[in-house]
Amino acid sequence: MKYFLVKTLMLFLALPFWISVKVPQAKVLPVIPAYQDSLFTGSKSIGKIHNRTIDEASGLAFSRKHPGILYTHNDSGGDPMVYMIDTLGKDVGEIKLLGVKNRDWEDIAIGPGPEKGRSYIYVGEIGDNNAKYDQIKLFRFPEPSVLEKELEVKPEILILNYPDGPKDAETLMVDPITEDIFILSKRDSVNILYRAPQTAFTQGEYVLERVMDLPFTMSVAGDISADGSQILIKNYFMVFYWERKVGESVPDALKRDPKILPYKPEPQGEAIAFDPMGKAYYTLSETRFNIHPVLYRYDKK
Repeated sequence: MKYFLVKTLMLFLALPFWISVKVPQAKVLPVIPAYQDSLFTGSKSIGKIHNRTIDEASGLAFSRKHPGILYTHNDSGGDPMVYMIDTLGKDVGEIKLLGVKNRDWEDIAIGPGPEKGRSYIYVGEIGDNNAKYDQIKLFRFPEPSVLEKELEVKPEILILNYPDGPKDAETLMVDPITEDIFILSKRDSVNILYRAPQTAFTQGEYVLERVMDLPFTMSVAGDISADGSQILIKNYFMVFYWERKVGESVPDALKRDPKILPYKPEPQGEAIAFDPMGKAYYTLSETRFNIHPVLYRYDKK
């Protein structure tokens, strides 16, 4: 009986791993989900989200201009708003995007743009649960110079097409070094990385380049550190981490086996972001099971 219970427990522990990750060199990474690299600490609850409007947070990004400010948004059917919060979860204000709707916003990123030395906010309307939309959209606008309770912007719009048919995606990343834009699919058995250059915005519409397959599934968020040296991708069970070498492209870095970082399971965690110094990452969940979203921080040791 005791042996049976041990086997059952081991199966239960391993199940999230087998659901969420398919590693070609399985001998490299342990199959026990408790395995985590010790680069970062465990989770620290640093505050509940005060703005109750933020109930389906599906993206998170740190400001490059305003210390201690994060941007987030709701997903499908929400208002076309980017919400500003501080690192304790307190409400700072909101940015209304004029002339667009929120069909299914699934991630947000900060990165370079057309004006050198200025940071831009990218919002990804990339969700498509049933893979039925022929096109997805990115919205881009400069970070606000001054924070106000209510702001309005008219974003640039980039229409994107997949080269291999509609996809559901929830991960958007912008490389601060090459300025490339990356989108990672979600529901494929192995998630697919796609790329668009910054110049795509000048064209208005662009066919994404299929770059590579990644050996896991159900990706829901990602981020590249402000200096470009670290990459995070998460699914519902795990946080994957890569250190990027000098002169290396993002795809080349992602070819290596990831490290597994600490992650406290959330009701529906679909947001992750590095702080501007790359010394911590933050996660945020949607409201589920009457559990109000909590902002978690993981510090680099």
